[in-house]
Amino acid sequence: MEMGEPDRRRRPWHDGLVRRRAAAGLLAGAGLVILGMVFVLLPGAVVDHDLAGASVAAQDRLRAVNDVRTTLLQVVGGLVVLFGAYATWRQLRVSQDGLRATQEGYVTDRFSRAVDQLGSDKLDVRIGGLHALWRIAEQSARDREAIISIQAAYLRTHLPWPPAGPVSPAADVPINDIAPLETRAADAQVALTALGVLCQHREQSWVNLSITDLRRADCDGLWFPEVNFDRACMEAAGLYHANLTQASLVSVNLRHADLTTAILRRARCVLGDLRAAKLVETDFGLPPRRPPYGRLARHRPEHRQPCRSTPDRRPGQ
Repeated sequence: MEMGEPDRRRRPWHDGLVRRRAAAGLLAGAGLVILGMVFVLLPGAVVDHDLAGASVAAQDRLRAVNDVRTTLLQVVGGLVVLFGAYATWRQLRVSQDGLRATQEGYVTDRFSRAVDQLGSDKLDVRIGGLHALWRIAEQSARDREAIISIQAAYLRTHLPWPPAGPVSPAADVPINDIAPLETRAADAQVALTALGVLCQHREQSWVNLSITDLRRADCDGLWFPEVNFDRACMEAAGLYHANLTQASLVSVNLRHADLTTAILRRARCVLGDLRAAKLVETDFGLPPRRPPYGRLARHRPEHRQPCRSTPDRRPGQ
């Protein structure tokens, strides 16, 4: 019973293969018969139709029949070439689709492994996962938005404000006693840097980094347009030439932050703490200042009476 069961399962497949081969053979034989009739009978019929009963020499008729056969061969050859080109194009499309599917599956596997690494207890494994996500986002535009969201969520969960973990420095620790972010939380600095690079070419309109602990973070030259930093602590953060266009900075702590040449056009800075912040050539998008009207009036030239011209005196008058 155990040996007969596989044979019964294999028999329908074998019978179907035999039937398909037989049908292919019949079609090939029918095609050869049709081609034979076309090349043997059709040229003579075409020549007789063109002659319309006129008497010609047998040699001339044979030459005309061969010319028709040559034309038919050229037509058939052209059709074969066209069919071969179509088959090649079709095979190329199938190969491209298969390659694309393989690449998407490879990217999906890399994405899954990188996300799994973010939950590791080892710092170097988490950093490797963040770098892998960064690389995938640069290569795959369809996964970029998801990776940006993952990196923002990673920062919100690992750097909450006020600090909750025993490793993070307390909220009341002096800023000079706090190590830079790349030293005390290297994985968070990698996620923040990747986010600032990928946000330059993102499509979604909002990224949430509110209520995060970004004290002494290195954000020099990074792009954070339309990013929500509400109630975040960015004390002594490096924001040299950072792009914060249309960012939300409501109740953000930017004390001692370096905002030299940073771009804050149309940024929402309501109740933001900028005490001791470095604001050298910071672009707030404000119109150029005009001197007050009183100052202009003070330097306005006085109104003078026109001088009367004296009449010319000629000699002898």
